[in-house]
This record gives sequence, structure tokens and C-alpha cells, in this order.
Amino acid sequence: MVSVVQLHPPGEREALLDSLGQDLALADREVLARALDFAEPLYAGHALSTGEPVWPHALGLAGSLAAIGMDAQSRASGILFAAPKYLAKPEELREKFGAEIASLAAGVEKLYQLRVSTRPGRAGGKPSDEEQEKQSEVLRKMVLAMVEDIRVVLIRLASRTQTLRFFAKNPTAEREGYAQESLDIYAPLANRLGMWQLKWEIEDLSLRFIDPEGYKRVAQMLDEKRAEREAFIRSVTAQLARELDAAGIRAEIQGRPKHIFSIYNKMRAKELAFSEIFDVRAVRVIVDSIKDCYAVLGIVHNLWAPIPQEFDDYISRPKANLYRSLHTAVTGPDGRALEVQIRTQEMHQHAEFGVAAHWRYKEAGAGARAEGAFEEKIAWLRQLLAWRDEVADSAEWVERFKHAALDDTVYVMTPQGKVVDLPAGSTPVDFAYALHTDLGHRCRGAKVDGHMVPLDTPLKNGQRVEIVSAKVGGPSRDWLNAELGYLRSHRARQKVRQWFNNQALADTVAAGRAIVEREMNREGEGRAKLDTLASTLGFAKPDDLFAAVARDEVNLRQIQVALRTLVKGEPAPAPAEPAGPAMRKTKSGGGDSGILVVGIDHLLTQLARCCKPVPPDPIRGFVTRGRGVSIHREDCPSFHNLADKHPERVIDADWGAKNIGAFSVDMVVVAADRQGLLRDVGEALAREKINVTAVNTQSKQDLAYMRFTCDVADLDQLRRAIAVVKDVGGVLRVSRG
Repeated sequence: MVSVVQLHPPGEREALLDSLGQDLALADREVLARALDFAEPLYAGHALSTGEPVWPHALGLAGSLAAIGMDAQSRASGILFAAPKYLAKPEELREKFGAEIASLAAGVEKLYQLRVSTRPGRAGGKPSDEEQEKQSEVLRKMVLAMVEDIRVVLIRLASRTQTLRFFAKNPTAEREGYAQESLDIYAPLANRLGMWQLKWEIEDLSLRFIDPEGYKRVAQMLDEKRAEREAFIRSVTAQLARELDAAGIRAEIQGRPKHIFSIYNKMRAKELAFSEIFDVRAVRVIVDSIKDCYAVLGIVHNLWAPIPQEFDDYISRPKANLYRSLHTAVTGPDGRALEVQIRTQEMHQHAEFGVAAHWRYKEAGAGARAEGAFEEKIAWLRQLLAWRDEVADSAEWVERFKHAALDDTVYVMTPQGKVVDLPAGSTPVDFAYALHTDLGHRCRGAKVDGHMVPLDTPLKNGQRVEIVSAKVGGPSRDWLNAELGYLRSHRARQKVRQWFNNQALADTVAAGRAIVEREMNREGEGRAKLDTLASTLGFAKPDDLFAAVARDEVNLRQIQVALRTLVKGEPAPAPAEPAGPAMRKTKSGGGDSGILVVGIDHLLTQLARCCKPVPPDPIRGFVTRGRGVSIHREDCPSFHNLADKHPERVIDADWGAKNIGAFSVDMVVVAADRQGLLRDVGEALAREKINVTAVNTQSKQDLAYMRFTCDVADLDQLRRAIAVVKDVGGVLRVSRG
């Protein structure tokens, strides 16, 4: 147990308590007092990695939270932000301050552990601007995704602001890195959450460290004009106050200090001189109602001429972060530009304190025009903060927060600190494929936070994942089984399927290559170039030819003719209409195909691959150039197209009395994808003594689409084959191709 030692004298302690909790109820002040008494001796002698003593950091952090109107629990958690690190028994914090404050303090410590990962360039090498922005966006989302209570993020923002204040008084070599990280990660987060006070201070201090000369130049310009500007603002304020009083509008008018970082950015982005910045001189008018906002706008435009294209109505069209106000720029007295902002008290609280204001001011409705699911989640979180005052049961409010978490994405890190976003529920296999396809194929194991885990382990936010890979190899078919839970992301599943499809194609190409090379050796034409042979037969490359041969789309006779053409100089066969494999024969029969063309047998015929006729299909013949007669089914669309173009080449054909051999036909199977499906269908066809010559499979949305090329004697055998395949478990539909 930590002994409570009061280090501050009573008067100083009361002053400190007043500054941190002046607006709090007596019971809340007591919570704050206990946190101060507990933390001060605990932090004695300890310093942060920046060199800043922990105790002053805690006080500055709590002061920022008080300035933006955070509740007592948040302020106490800010004071206790480092307690989980220094306590021997972490549960002591829960025992002394309750579950809510202990959870907030633990959440801040968890986000603090991300500090190593959020340094620019931590992922290795010097990233490009585009890569850096992409990684920063992922990190910003990760910060929000890792917390169940968004107050943790607000405490972290206040902590970063205090760190930058420390660097302003204690220059160190590392402050520029902290400043760049603050601009990349924390300032955009503060903006999205509406924490403008923190956002402005983070941006100004960061600019001061990153570009000291630019910061000093803008600051000097502001200082040089300060007295003149203040006199101008007093004159404008008095004139506008008289006009509003005459119109019966109650209003508070104040001069608005200009944000240095904003001026700096505007001058650089728009290449403007300091004199061209219209909002250096600015006033803000705060009224009671939206109706009064527009009434004040009319009075301002009546007093001074508006500057064209410098009016923005953020009341009717709020910004994505729910900012609402009227902005106008006018040519004021003496011809000098003046910006006027007009808003209600409620809008002002939101503009100044963002989500923190919701503990005291409840906005009506969402009002946000956020783009994308992420921005919608941010708006939802803001609403939940507003609902807290309306929910009597704190547990119910916490449960709503859990449901509103950014839980559709999980953010994990590589060993080098790069953050990778994945669908919620993703596994180490998904992570491996997100890094690189080849790493996914070779993934054999994974370490999460230094510990080996199964490959089907769902990943959680903030975990550090290292993939254990083989030197060579490919994925497992089990990864495609949805019930086993190895893959969650669509990208990973697609890559695994693509690998197996490529493997099937590689096997097909290898089989075709063996056939072609055998024919080349048989013809004694081993000197023939494969590229030339493929080109002669109408293929762009040899692999396409090999695949076509393996699928029986090119027959042996065509290869033989092409080889003789290449070596002996015989005329090359003219490209013909798509034709399928010649009928396989059980006996050599010369030209005896068993097909009668205009009543004559012994003619060279080819069965068209487009329709693959099988006895007793009604058939017609089409005379090709150089390859005899192509036999089509009468209902074949390709045949009708050819017949329309060349009716003179259409001839009658019929099956002979005796058909010798087998006929190639396609069978299309649609089934629920499962392990062993292809084997079961193959066994069913084998039982019917069906010879399968080619298989093409594809999986999509848990369905398997399979095309079998089979040899059958006639339609009766094909019908029997279709019937037995329909009986295979999981098969939904079987049809002739």
C-alpha cells in the first residue's frame, strides 16, 4: 500500500484544488483531493521518458482537462495517469477510487504504450508523404479503436499538450519528432473530436519546434500589429454593440485571437501575404438563438460591405466534426478586412470544448454530415457522450459505449511498428496476406506479443504480430473452410483460391507439354521451336498451347500437321472455326468416324468444342478450311452464326449405325463448397466407368462451380452420370455443359 504523505502546505494544496476543481460539486472535489494526495508521493522522484517529472506533468494534464470542462472522474484519472505503472498492486487503484477511474487510468497507460509505434518512420526506412499520411490515418483510427471510453483519448490529448509545453521550456533534440507526431496523429484527432482548445495549442507548439523561423515570423507580424489591432477591435466592438442593442438583440461580443498555425498554413497553401489574411482582425458574436444569429448577420452586412465569396453558413451545413457557426468577412472601418463569427452559446461551448461540452450542454440530434463509416462512428460516440446525462444507470451507458466502439476493424502492428488495419476477427493468416501475398502462402505459424499462437486465433487491437514462414510452399486447403476460421478478409481468401487455381493450371500445362513433346519426338521434329509451333496453331505462347492440348481443344493430328509444316515446308493449315477434339476411337479406323456426312462415311470430321455433340443429338456439318467437316448440334448458337455467314458450307450429317469410340462432353456441377467434394464427385463418375479427362473448379461465396470434361458413349450414359452426381452430398445442380 502507498502511504499518503501530504507534501503541499495546506494553503497551497487548497489553491491547487481550487484551480483544478472550482466548478465541481463538493463530493467531486473530494475525489479530486484524494487523487492528489495519492499521486504526489507515488510520483516523487519519477520522470517520464521525455525527462519531465511525472508530478508536474500530471498537474498540467489535469489543468487542461479542467479548462475544457471535463468531469471529476476524468480529471482524477488524469492525475492518476501513471499510477498503474508505479503501483506494486494495480488493483489498489480500483480499491481506492472505483472501477471507472481505474479503467480510465489503465486505458491511458495502454495508449501510452503506442507511443513507440507512432513515431514517424518507425516502420522502417524513410516513408513517402503518401505512405506517411496513410499510416497516420490508420494510427488515428487505432487510437480510437483501442478504447471503450472516449474520455481516455481526451486525457491522452491533454497529456500530449502538456508534453509540448514542457519542450517549450526545455529544448531537447527529440522534441521535433514529438512535434511531427503530434501534427500527424494528435491534432487531427483533436479536430475530429471537436477539442479545438487542445488542437490549437498542439498545432502552435508543434510548429514552433518544426519550423522555428516560420513560427517566429508569423508571431512577430501579429505582435507588431497588436496595439493597432486591439484598438481597431475595440472600436468595431463598440459600434456593433450599439447596433445590436438598438435592435433588441442580447449578445456577447469578444475579440478572437488568431491561431498562428492557421495563419502559417494559409499563407503557405494559398501563397498569400500577411496583409491578405482577412481573419487576422476578428470578432465573435455569441447570442441566444439561431434566429438571432441570422439577425446579427444582417446587421453586420448592413454596417459594413461583405467581401465576396468569404461567407460560410456552418449552421445549416455543419462541418463533419459538428462545428456550427456563421462566418463572414467584411470591409470594416478604414477599409480594413474584418472576420465576424456568429454563433449561439450552445454552439460556442461545442466549438471551444468539443465532446467535453456534452457533459453540460446537450446538442439536439446528430447534425453531422460525416462521410464514411469511421466518421459516422465518431458522431455516434459524440451522441453517447450527450446521452450520459439522460441515462440513470451508468452501467447501461458503458454498455452502449461498448456497442459503439470502432469494432468493425482491428488494428495490429508488425514487429517494426507499422500498423495494419484488418476486418474484425482477422487471424494471423489474414495479417500475413495483408503484408505480402507470398508471405501469406508461406505462413506456417505466428507470434502474438512474443507468444506462439494457433493460426486461427482472432487478433485484437494493439497486438504485435510476427509471422513464422517456410522458405517455400503454399497455403492449405483447410484455410478455405469457413467453419475452421482461418480466414476473415476477402483479400486473403481470394489469394488462396487464386493459388490453387494457378496450381491446377500448372498441372494442366505440364500434362499438355508432355503430349506435345512426345509428338515432336515421334515426328522427329525436336528442333522445332515451341514459340513458332504455338503461333502456327493460333496461340500467343506455348503454355496456352499446352493447356489447350491437355483439355483436348487441340488434337494430335493438328499438332502433327503443324510440325510437318514447320520442318518440311508444307502449307500451313488455315485457322478454322473453333473445333473440339476428334472422336476417340477404340480401334483404328482411318477416316471411319461413325458419322455420315451427306450419306458418306470415311470423311475427316471434327466434333465442335462449342457444343460437343453426343449420339443421338441432331447434328449438322460445316466445311472448314483445312480440317475437314466440323460437326455441331443443330441448336448450337455458334453453328447458326457460321451458317448465317457461309450458308454454302453447311451440309447434312447424321450418326452412323455403329458409332465407334467415346465422345467428349462437358458436365457442369454447382455444389456447396466443402472439403472432399471433388473426390466424392470423381468417385461417383468412376463407379459409372466414366473417364474424366479434364476438371476446372472455382469457389465463390462458399459455392463450388466445377466443369468436368468426360468421355461418354452416348446420351444415355451421360444421363446416368448426371443422375449419380446429383446424389453426391452437397450437390445443388448438375447440367450438361
